[in-house]
Amino acid sequence: MNVICKVSAIVLALGLAACARAPATSAANVATPASAAYAVDESLPPVVAFKSPTCGCCELWVEHMRAAGFQVEVKDTQDMGAIKAEAGVPVGQGSCHTAKVGKYYLEGHVPAADVKRLLAAGTDARGLIVPGMVPGSPGMEQGGVTKPYDVLLLAKDGSTTVYSHHGD
Repeated sequence: MNVICKVSAIVLALGLAACARAPATSAANVATPASAAYAVDESLPPVVAFKSPTCGCCELWVEHMRAAGFQVEVKDTQDMGAIKAEAGVPVGQGSCHTAKVGKYYLEGHVPAADVKRLLAAGTDARGLIVPGMVPGSPGMEQGGVTKPYDVLLLAKDGSTTVYSHHGD
């Protein structure tokens, strides 16, 4: 096995371990405006996050979004494929959860600051993607491991371009 495959296997194992851990709380599954600890920014559209019922890193991403002022409703589902297809997520660029905010889709561990920038600009696009489960991205901070990553802009035609870069 070459070095790239070994590194990819380790990153995937770290991501799956974080995703498969038991949810820290059931509060993320309640369709309330936000956790009591967070103030909702009424100027932001609500977020609907679709995830597996047992995904711990998804819940951490939800908390990241709530801390940034978003109202988040979580919908647990076993059929993420249909949601990703509706969002137009390109093959090989998926992650563990998909969300909808305003007219945009968010795939994976997209930072709230990038979501706010996209909303403010009103860009004509399908949404934003962070492919895979990158250590150090929002919700994937476990273990102190961080890797640089790109947030991709998903165009309406299904093509992607780099929207922002994090973690240098």
